[in-house]
Amino acid sequence: MDILNIDYEKFKLNNGMEVILYRNTDLPIIAGNIWYRVGSANERKGKTGIAHLFEHMMFQGSLNVPKEMHFKYIQEAGGSLNGSTSFDRTNYYEKVPSNFLNLILWLESDRMANFLSALTQEKLDNQIGVVKNERLERYDNQPYGLAWELIVSNLFPKNHPYSWPTIGFLPDITAYTLKDVTNFFNTYYSPSNASYVLAGDFETERAKDSIGKYFEDIKFNGPIKQLDVKQPALGKNTLITHKDNVQLERIYLAWHSDNAYGKDDASLDIVSDLLSGSKSSRLYKNLVFEKEIAQDVTAYQFSGRFGGFFAIISTAKPGISLDTLKDEIFKEIEKLKTDGAEEKELLKSKNGMKSNFIYSMQNLDFIADQINSYNFFLGEPNSFNFDLNRFEEINNEKIKQVIENYLSKPFVELHIIPHKEG
Repeated sequence: MDILNIDYEKFKLNNGMEVILYRNTDLPIIAGNIWYRVGSANERKGKTGIAHLFEHMMFQGSLNVPKEMHFKYIQEAGGSLNGSTSFDRTNYYEKVPSNFLNLILWLESDRMANFLSALTQEKLDNQIGVVKNERLERYDNQPYGLAWELIVSNLFPKNHPYSWPTIGFLPDITAYTLKDVTNFFNTYYSPSNASYVLAGDFETERAKDSIGKYFEDIKFNGPIKQLDVKQPALGKNTLITHKDNVQLERIYLAWHSDNAYGKDDASLDIVSDLLSGSKSSRLYKNLVFEKEIAQDVTAYQFSGRFGGFFAIISTAKPGISLDTLKDEIFKEIEKLKTDGAEEKELLKSKNGMKSNFIYSMQNLDFIADQINSYNFFLGEPNSFNFDLNRFEEINNEKIKQVIENYLSKPFVELHIIPHKEG
């Protein structure tokens, strides 16, 4: 298939910052999307959570942009903005009417160049408090909230960069100092560690001139040590039982899987969809509708730069044991491995994946972020057709093969069970 193909221009500024331009004049809007090649994988034990904390700090103002004004300027222009942190990268993005090009370039460049000039202990203390509350609300005090922390810390070796949660551990979050923040910024928030995508309705030469004007003179902070991570593997099954403030028991099963855009990544996406992607999917139909032993069931494939995992999660109905759920889950996995999917079933799954992807292409934000993702993981910003064609090529042979290669290997099994009174 060759239905998605974009024209783009990619170049580097003298300070090493990558710039990718994608011109689309369908609507009078532009999207700016910057990826810094730093995430929680660049942290270490005892110093977790700083990448995510830093995402918060970058909205606290810079030399020429007072606190809260980044949001205000964009919103007053009729635009939207946000940021996010993952294991592998941190990104910041804005979408505005196209006549506000210089505004988003000025805002993004000022915090890249002048963040430290406006850094104060008060701002740091404030954001440590915000992230601390986020950690407590979404993890520690949330039903089932510690599940993924327990999964990744047991699935990955203790020194693997995916073995702690992106938000970090509470003692680490509350211990960060101005020196820590300064060192982190100077190490990772260098133009040479960033790629900036501008997508939408702009004049190319004017955009190049403006990007050069705002970013070219920002200092390059020197080379960054690259991570050297071995592919993880479990030697045996691991069972964890965790008591929580929940009403219903829940089982989590997690296996090591393929890296982002690896040869088996898309096939595992299809397997997850066949198992739980709709109400007619195998696990949902069996556990929730026919046997009525589960409240819900979900399967999905996560893939990153240094590893991936395939997970299945199911909440038991009252009186149903997690071992019963587990047995039924493995029966469906084994059936899919032995018999493969029906032709109609597989076609529906592949078409669903492709249609969701194509539908997302209507969103300029999605396109800009995908360009940065492809550039980061594949080195080719125009990988839309490659990405889509990965699903086109999947057949039953590949489905059976990835189940054998990944879901027949050792796994982590987590049981979340209610606290017992007395």
